[in-house]
Amino acid sequence: MITVFGSINIDLVCRTAHLPRPGETVPGSDYELIPGGKGANQALAARRAGASVRMVGAVGGDDMAAIALAELERDGVDLGALVRRGPTTGMAVITVDSHAENTIVLSPGANARLKASDLDAVRPGAGDTLLLQMEVPFAESLAAARAARAAGARVLLSIAPFLPIEREALAEADIILVNETEAADLARHLGLPVGASGAETVATLSEALGRSVIATLGSEGAVAASEGATIAVPALEVVPVDTTGAGDTFAGVLAALLDQGESLETALQFAAAAGSLSCTKAGAQPSFPRRAAIEEALAGAPSFP
Repeated sequence: MITVFGSINIDLVCRTAHLPRPGETVPGSDYELIPGGKGANQALAARRAGASVRMVGAVGGDDMAAIALAELERDGVDLGALVRRGPTTGMAVITVDSHAENTIVLSPGANARLKASDLDAVRPGAGDTLLLQMEVPFAESLAAARAARAAGARVLLSIAPFLPIEREALAEADIILVNETEAADLARHLGLPVGASGAETVATLSEALGRSVIATLGSEGAVAASEGATIAVPALEVVPVDTTGAGDTFAGVLAALLDQGESLETALQFAAAAGSLSCTKAGAQPSFPRRAAIEEALAGAPSFP
């Protein structure tokens, strides 16, 4: 069982020819309201990859909550531990340009009121996985990680969006997930050298922290360093439409495969393929592939319904 302790948002998405510069107004498309939030995204990606998933998060008392939860409910994510706090559900305002690059402004809403104690009734135990991100108060995530590890659960921490974290806190995660930029930022924060490649930086971080560290590398795939060994896997060759949510797809699918007992290399292969597939459709949650599509892509005949 995967328990995701994290954010639930609405993504307000607008498309433009180019991202606005400071002080610039640019014409955009009709906006879309799409369920999002890194916690909800990763929960849905894991569920579509075939895992049993429980979402522990907070929404507000507004009309946006129903939209934010729609995809999770439809795909069978367990929402029994959901809490409602405050007037507003979290919202991300996302601009996507013609090259599929994006900018994001995040209003946390109810996410800022999530508590580690919200896990008390469903605390992960031996053989379970706790998946964390950085869009709810980190002190609460850290308390959740400590309790989960004490109970024998695996803890996977996605350091996105990046915040500087001290070594003592990182020791509460079994697996640390970053992108290439976040890997470099984390290394600098810890006083470690940034390598000439993402693989070098990941290896340095893993050795210094004594933890498995995984970095996504965009079109180059992903790399993991664990117990002195390095594993690199490629991305699929796709024509990107929207990269929003690709990192969350990777995290959720990685957690799903590990929770199902697969090897780290197999989990990386599935996660990298899923992240690539997610870039071929617009939006975050609508783009997350299902297990069959990931398996077909890995077999050499990509298909993404």
